[in-house]
Amino acid sequence: MFAQRVNGALRQVPTWLLYVAGVLPPLWLIWLGFNGGLGADPVKSLERQMGLWALQLIVAGLCVTPLRRLTGVNLIRFRRQIGLMAFFYVAIHLAVWVVLDLQLRWGEIGDAITKRPYIIVGFAAFLMMLPLAVTSNNASIRQLGAAGWQRLHWLTYPAAVLGAVHFLWLVKAWPVEPLLYLIAILALLGIRAVRSLHQRLA
Repeated sequence: MFAQRVNGALRQVPTWLLYVAGVLPPLWLIWLGFNGGLGADPVKSLERQMGLWALQLIVAGLCVTPLRRLTGVNLIRFRRQIGLMAFFYVAIHLAVWVVLDLQLRWGEIGDAITKRPYIIVGFAAFLMMLPLAVTSNNASIRQLGAAGWQRLHWLTYPAAVLGAVHFLWLVKAWPVEPLLYLIAILALLGIRAVRSLHQRLA
């Protein structure tokens, strides 16, 4: 009964509202940055926060299906918006690093992308998310076919793992927070793998 009431309320929420809600936090951070609200190093603060929010949205997207199966609460109609907002935040995270942090010093950027492990895995995650964002529309589903589109979007899983590894390597230590994200992502992917195996055996 609770899940039915929640799902009924969710059906009244327009999906575009997630895009509006998703744009507001970066605008707020930019405003804080211009007004001295992001500390001594506003560029690093903005860069880190956008990456962290992106990772949180990736985890949220992975939770949609298990949440429906465990509780009956259905967020499937919002999963595309969650994924696109995650990519949007990753793109801002990357843009802040390229434009504001390294100030378009392309030689240094190229060296970092090819030589620093945590940047290599982070950039690989971005490249995996790029085709997912481009094909997250009904026209691409029709063109690729449902099965082909689904196979392409399996890139979500390695991209999520690489994003968590990027965060873990970035902090150059073993603090709890990055480990929790990695464990959560691996657990969610493990649940999917076990269910898929049971379905094949059945």
